[in-house]
Amino acid sequence: MTQVTDHGGGVRSIRVPIPDNPLGHTLVYVVDTDRGAVLIDTGWDDPTSWDTLAEGLTACGTSVAEVHGVVITHHHPDHHGLSGKVREASGAWLAMHAADASIVRRTRENRPERWFAYMTAKLTAAGAPEEHVAPLRGARSSTFPGFSPALPDREIVPGELLELPGRRLRAIWTPGHTPGHVCLHLEEAHPAQLPGNGRLFSGDHLLPEITPHIGLYEDPDDATVTDPLGDYLDSLERVGRLAPAEVLPAHQHAFADAPSRVGELLNHHEDRLTGLLTLLSAPLTPWQLAERMEWNRPWDQIPYGSRNIAVSEAEAHVRRLVKLGRAEAVTGSDPVTYVAV
Repeated sequence: MTQVTDHGGGVRSIRVPIPDNPLGHTLVYVVDTDRGAVLIDTGWDDPTSWDTLAEGLTACGTSVAEVHGVVITHHHPDHHGLSGKVREASGAWLAMHAADASIVRRTRENRPERWFAYMTAKLTAAGAPEEHVAPLRGARSSTFPGFSPALPDREIVPGELLELPGRRLRAIWTPGHTPGHVCLHLEEAHPAQLPGNGRLFSGDHLLPEITPHIGLYEDPDDATVTDPLGDYLDSLERVGRLAPAEVLPAHQHAFADAPSRVGELLNHHEDRLTGLLTLLSAPLTPWQLAERMEWNRPWDQIPYGSRNIAVSEAEAHVRRLVKLGRAEAVTGSDPVTYVAV
């Protein structure tokens, strides 16, 4: 049964399922405007998810065909997957931050084999064992089916109000989970008169009980060394200072007291960085570090794809330590190892 929640003030959410995923669902928000409904994210591209979204919009008193626009918090398929189908059905515009739009463009334009080769090189450099890297060597698109996400036709500009007639929705750039992740600040009084500064659609940046993954999304043609964890921590603090009355996240449930949750996440990452320094008392590759870090299950129970995510998370934390001068790469190591200083 489609679950729709009325958050008041012309804002509703639809629980759109994510197939075979422990997250369960994405909360797609429906914002009433003077030109019709605007969606914040769309959900996973799956027939059941599409049917749920359509039924939810009907329960909200509108339809897919009447959607005026789609604001995408970030490019992940559980948020952006159905955007193309919504546009086909309605003619709606799609808006996304330029950094994530660039990732979508690369995904569409590059042959899958190029990404397999890139991932092989990245994992090898991170110290992954041959049995993990082997499936990627010589892989073809038929072995690892990909997808072709919709290209946005509007750019979300940080700090600017989006074109939602009759509403005040301002974009806040919050990189870290992805380079172009945005939160959306509804600069209107809370309908229940809760104290605070409007409401915040937080995407995956700020969740009530989950610590968002810090992602590495790098252009194979760009050698710039990024610091996504540093970006995430900086943008977390900005969101905390905003002090919205209520946070409307893309997963789990709405919650209040954003500054308190921000503080918990800042402390979590500081504790993790401190723990990694202990692990790095001896040189370790990012893969070896990931094997030793604490996850929500033992390393030998983590699936193949999730191990890749865990290694990128470990590398993001190491990069932060290096930037802070608390760790360094061991000269001449291949694959590269890091050690605390």
